[in-house]
Amino acid sequence: MSERPRALFAMTAGHLPLVFPPDVLARLRESVDIDPDLIAEDFTGVRAREALARTEILVTGWGCPRLDAAVLDAAPRLRAVLHSAGSVKGFSTPELWRRSVVVSSAADANAVPVAEYTLAMILLAGKDVLAARERLRTERVHPGWSVVPGIGNHGRRVGVIGASRIGRRVIALLAPFDLRVTLTDPYVTERRAAELGVPLLPLDDLLRTSDIVTVHAPETPRTRHLVGRRELALMPDGATLINTARGGLVDHDALVEEVRAGRLNAVLDVTDPEPLPADSPLYDLPGAFVTPHLAGSQGNELSRLGTTVAEEAARLLAGEELAHPVDPGAMEREA
Repeated sequence: MSERPRALFAMTAGHLPLVFPPDVLARLRESVDIDPDLIAEDFTGVRAREALARTEILVTGWGCPRLDAAVLDAAPRLRAVLHSAGSVKGFSTPELWRRSVVVSSAADANAVPVAEYTLAMILLAGKDVLAARERLRTERVHPGWSVVPGIGNHGRRVGVIGASRIGRRVIALLAPFDLRVTLTDPYVTERRAAELGVPLLPLDDLLRTSDIVTVHAPETPRTRHLVGRRELALMPDGATLINTARGGLVDHDALVEEVRAGRLNAVLDVTDPEPLPADSPLYDLPGAFVTPHLAGSQGNELSRLGTTVAEEAARLLAGEELAHPVDPGAMEREA
């Protein structure tokens, strides 16, 4: 592509200025001819249909309508979809993959803050910070300056479930610390685990031998309640479960029982259901720390997603391959 190709935004309008603030939008427009005032929140309107007929690149985001056969037929010049968020499962269809359209995603960029959140929670859990804060808030009495046995991050055992983008980034972020990190993932070989610098264990063994378990697997019909009652029972007394992936990966009824008994702790940025009902015991249990699905890109982190798209658009203009292509064959293993 030597001239700027025609492009169209397809997303929820409110997200556009957050993901593409002025500087990032200007960078994108260096590579594509795109109107920020024309945003396709659906493809049924006359303006959207007229724009589709001329569109070579769709810049998609949260809220993008499904790209079914009728939409794709209305976009005969479409050659690329650049997604300014994570998974494309919500709008992609088999018809999209049957056509010669390249698809890119900002999933790698969105993985950054999730991994950072996870790292923070692992280190806080290792120091018992969350439980100590809860005790101090409840009792209002300083415990004194004596050494607290059983806490600390020197040699703490951390188990990572899933070598997803986020799982791999978490492993990399943990590398500088004196932690003992292990991995479980049915799609990862011993050789690949060695490349990541961690031992590969079966799920049960990882659960038995980890003080902190962090979940980074995709939710599919096969992985629903991947960490269920039996699996939770394998975790050592006092262990912490962190979930920033999908709520349905964990059996919440069984988790509530373990946390209520004081045997396990939980850090949950995702829940099942989401959001939690107002009467959920997880709000009140001292061993549970629940945040409202904020580990992913928020605030100033959103522009990182737009920057990824602008960089991909520049590669297309230069005739280069995309840096973050989506492999449809691997989608079932992704969130």
